[in-house]
Amino acid sequence: MARVDFYILKQEGSQSRNTFACRLAEKAYRLDKTVHIHTVNREDAERINDLLWTFRDGSFVPHELLGSGSSSRTAPITIGSGDDPVEPRDLLINLCDAIPACAETFPRVAELVSSDEPSKQESRKRFAAYRDKGHTLETHDV
Repeated sequence: MARVDFYILKQEGSQSRNTFACRLAEKAYRLDKTVHIHTVNREDAERINDLLWTFRDGSFVPHELLGSGSSSRTAPITIGSGDDPVEPRDLLINLCDAIPACAETFPRVAELVSSDEPSKQESRKRFAAYRDKGHTLETHDV
């Protein structure tokens, strides 16, 4: 069973989730952890790919966009969407409204919840689904 951390953000919207995902990925990278960031679609994955270069001055987060033609997958951070094949990683950062099928293969999952009502409602569904599967759940207000 995985440990699932729900991060409740004070800000609204997908941009706050995306920026926090970058911060969390950077922190995990500095702790020598591997990460996969899972997005709703290819466009969102490309947005995270770009944001990882610019979200904070002076940061360096080596990452790779899955399905970009490279088959090495040696970067500590990968970004994908949909049914992109995901290799085992230490942490999944989920930016989808649903739990991705690959979530069961990760020892830790981070669910990011912005303060807008639709995001909260979808996160409640994911929380209940994780709970029903017996995962360890933690909630953090950030």
